[in-house]
Amino acid sequence: MGCRPFCETNREAGMTLTQSSSRSATTRTAPPALVILVVSVAAFLASLDLFIVNIAFPDIRKAFGNADLSAMSWILNGYTIVFAALLNPAGRLGDRYGHRRIFLWGLAIFAVGSAACGLSVSFVMLVASRVIQAIGAAMLMPSSLALLMAAVPASRRAAAVSKWSAMSGMAAALGPPVGGLLVELSWRWIFFVNLPLVLAALIAGPLVLGDTKATGTGVPDLFGALSVVLGIGSLVWALIELPEASGTAAAVVTASVIAVCAMALAVWRSLRHPSPAIDLAAVRVLPMWSSCVALLLFSAAFAAMLLGNVMFLTTVWHESPAVAGLFLSPSPAVVVIVSLTLTARLIDKIGVGAVAATGAVVYLFGIVIWLCRVGPEPDYLLDFLPAQLFTGAGVGLVMPSLAAVSGLTLPAHRWGSGSALTNTARQLGTVLGTAVLTMIYHPGIDLTTVREGWAFIAVAAGTSALIAAGLAAWSRSRARRPPAGHLLRSVGEFVGSDG
Repeated sequence: MGCRPFCETNREAGMTLTQSSSRSATTRTAPPALVILVVSVAAFLASLDLFIVNIAFPDIRKAFGNADLSAMSWILNGYTIVFAALLNPAGRLGDRYGHRRIFLWGLAIFAVGSAACGLSVSFVMLVASRVIQAIGAAMLMPSSLALLMAAVPASRRAAAVSKWSAMSGMAAALGPPVGGLLVELSWRWIFFVNLPLVLAALIAGPLVLGDTKATGTGVPDLFGALSVVLGIGSLVWALIELPEASGTAAAVVTASVIAVCAMALAVWRSLRHPSPAIDLAAVRVLPMWSSCVALLLFSAAFAAMLLGNVMFLTTVWHESPAVAGLFLSPSPAVVVIVSLTLTARLIDKIGVGAVAATGAVVYLFGIVIWLCRVGPEPDYLLDFLPAQLFTGAGVGLVMPSLAAVSGLTLPAHRWGSGSALTNTARQLGTVLGTAVLTMIYHPGIDLTTVREGWAFIAVAAGTSALIAAGLAAWSRSRARRPPAGHLLRSVGEFVGSDG
């Protein structure tokens, strides 16, 4: 079933309401193309730092006395944990006070954090500065997607979100080679490079972006968000320290108990708070929670691949950061091409679930190629490059399709919190993938541990494919039933079976 039946049968009931919500939610001051360009800077910046930091890991380790991988992982985890925990509260702040205001404040805070990272004189200062970056990124990401969806009609949202997501792929494509070149000067430049982009967005934002209407949804539950930070941070610490459990067993158990209690507290508060840290109402919508679980698992596989391949190329194959960056760039380049040219069309034809499942299988095939072919002797063209084409195509299919679910499933006034939930799942997956890979790589990195890491990535991607395929099958079965007349249900079926 394609998009056309949905559009014909639900034009008055569904799309008209959504489009009118878009018009009432914002006053556009510029063509949608300019809005997409400005807000996509958010996706670009948030992703650029992840990819550049990965390629700079070896040099940062040397700069701070050859810190072990467990400690170094907090440069990534400190960012992603805070980012994930604050996404939903930040989305609700945008819903309440206007997404343009929160977006611009997020850009400013991100700039301060980037400058502080580049000026860091200690490892602790660098991790703390990454937390500041994460606060800014959490503010601008959900608002950027809400501003984008409000600026384009419902019929063009899947394509617009694909372009927005493609900016992450572009950051991935530019991150390794640009990061490798910048590291040749100094690892500090990987953070300073953000500043010109932020300045351009801060200048253009007030001129281009229309302000969204405040909905008065209440003050976000920041205590609940801090509980999420504590819970996820404790869980990640326990996973990282697990290989040393013989000496720190009590600490690992204590951290695990804290993680469970803190997350339980966050859920308890989210059930009672008028503006919760976790949007449990959105989670109850089947397309939302199933797509979030699939995205979490796939993001874990993606994050583990990003860090693992940098460590493999620089440690096992002994390539320089600049060469490793060039070696890693083809895969994210494929992400951009697939996201911009193929994903939206496939969503229209076969639906989000089917596209995501197909992409995860394609990604899995690339990982299997590495497991079967890569050895200790470098052979980039025959052993490493072919798999990158498959992993890049897989990411280009999965990420944009699952990112579009909130805009197609939830009403306009919930776009901020809905997109925050989607991004939270993605960031939690990033944390999980980094933590598990760090645990696998203990106590050292060699071809054996790299293969074990690839095996974990394959399992995570395969499970994500199964969940996405289940969503597609459920949606198709629901689409065969007589319409129930409920808008949310119709849109949910549209997400799964029509795109």
